[in-house]
Amino acid sequence: MKWALALVTGLLCVIAGPAGAVDASPPLADPVLQQRYLGLTHELRCVKCQNEAIADSPVDIAADLRREVREAIVAGQSDEQIRDLLVGRYGEFILFRPRWSERNALLWLAPGLMLLGGAFLGWRIVRRRGALLATDPSTVDPESEST
Repeated sequence: MKWALALVTGLLCVIAGPAGAVDASPPLADPVLQQRYLGLTHELRCVKCQNEAIADSPVDIAADLRREVREAIVAGQSDEQIRDLLVGRYGEFILFRPRWSERNALLWLAPGLMLLGGAFLGWRIVRRRGALLATDPSTVDPESEST
């Protein structure tokens, strides 16, 4: 009985999979342009959903952005020109991978700085505990203890 339920569930998932597709537009005629389109739509953030790429977002503004990216690619604009256009309109927030700049340098450097700070704190804690253990009179000397 369990295998029959698993089989029916699997079949339903296979059948319903395409129904959940967000981008219903036909693929571009040129496969290179289609790959560029897919790459760009997966690296641009939906301004409404905020944690989804415009390729995966079902909201209307994401559909408008996908259409705009598609039209720009067909018009011959480069990926960088398309990114610049959208950054100019929506700010750096639209990029999942923000560009390096003085304004967001801390964003890029913070993980390394936190790692170095944590390593330094760990080193200091281990060093201080070693010094405390050496001066602690309450430690038991195993040789002086008789059983």
